[in-house]
Amino acid sequence: MKPAPTLSTAFLHPAGHTLPEPLAALRRQQSSSLVDLPLPTRKTENWKYSSKYLKLTDEMAISLPADGKSGSSLAVPGYKVVVLNGIMMPEASDYPDLDGITIERFEDLDGDTATWLAERLDHALDSQSVQISRLNTARFEDGLLIRLKPGAVLDQPLFIIHETNADASGSAYPRIYVDAGANSQITLVEEYISSGTESAMVNTVTEMNLGEGANVTSIRLNMEGENVQHIGSTGVLQQRSSRFESHCVGFGGPLRRHDLQVRLEGEGADCKLNGVVVTQGKQHYDNHTTIEHVAAHCNSEETYRNIAADQSHAVFNGRIHIHQDAQKSNAEMNNKNLLLSNGAEIDTKPELEIYADDVKCAHGATIGQLDETSLFYLVSRGIGRREANVLLTMAFINELVEQIPVEAVRETAQGRLNHFFEQTFQEA
Repeated sequence: MKPAPTLSTAFLHPAGHTLPEPLAALRRQQSSSLVDLPLPTRKTENWKYSSKYLKLTDEMAISLPADGKSGSSLAVPGYKVVVLNGIMMPEASDYPDLDGITIERFEDLDGDTATWLAERLDHALDSQSVQISRLNTARFEDGLLIRLKPGAVLDQPLFIIHETNADASGSAYPRIYVDAGANSQITLVEEYISSGTESAMVNTVTEMNLGEGANVTSIRLNMEGENVQHIGSTGVLQQRSSRFESHCVGFGGPLRRHDLQVRLEGEGADCKLNGVVVTQGKQHYDNHTTIEHVAAHCNSEETYRNIAADQSHAVFNGRIHIHQDAQKSNAEMNNKNLLLSNGAEIDTKPELEIYADDVKCAHGATIGQLDETSLFYLVSRGIGRREANVLLTMAFINELVEQIPVEAVRETAQGRLNHFFEQTFQEA
């Protein structure tokens, strides 16, 4: 029997950036645990449809340097932190100066804070289901700690601009930890962009801890180039009466993967997850979501929509787990998918796992094509067939795009989506 492929030892070489000792020790510990880590194959259930797209060459194990072009020129309607190849760029950033809110680089943390953080990293993610993202803990060279004291409110969105400069082949490992105190509030926007043409990998982890009554809105916009593999994980822990709202918009690439895991640990916690994915050519995008209803009287609402064109491939795997003590839970999941060509493929797997008997849960998934009757109606009224295709396809996802609460991000997403559809449809 052919042995399963394992992670190359080239990926386990120590990172070059200096960190406070508690974080450096965590990094070393994780690196040791990944020796002989089996790489996912088609037999790995949660990588069944994505393993063949994963390309981890030894060249890619080299950490990309934090020099060259940065996203400092990007104007945003709020505060901004620029992350270049996984390293924070303070000179290109615009931090908020507000009481009760601190933003610090991992590199600059004092010993006590670094110890506090090291004890909390990796607690919001299931290590068995995010195997490759565990590499982030072994390789992160810097990170961003965002702390909100009880009652603190960030008055404008905080944009984190992740740029991958792929002038040479390599990898980057951005890391973010958000600690939102009781009744605090923040809107966090993560934009992933890239420059350069060499093969690169971005392996990113964002973790959030929401205290009692905290309100966090997370917006994730993935717009990296065709040469960049992206493997991302977001883990969220919610305490009593907290609210988490997520809006993810993703454009396909050689490999795009996002694991979003939310754990409702306190009574009355509430989460809403929206996602839009579009793929074309031979692109691939895989969304895996998990919502754990641990406490009673919690609500979750999840809506994801995928559009695949040409010979591209989109995947959605959504799981809702209602624990035994999570009585009076309300959970709803909906996944709709649109195929724009006979060569495109979409795989969807909504899952409900229920161990409580007093709950209200529903889930559903559909896969279809554009409605020919609607197309005929628009064309018969003088609209060109290409424009009609664009209108109907945009309408399929616009309901979710319109819910993005930051106007600048909403307009960026709509512009990129319109460009995508104009490329996809050709005049007959």
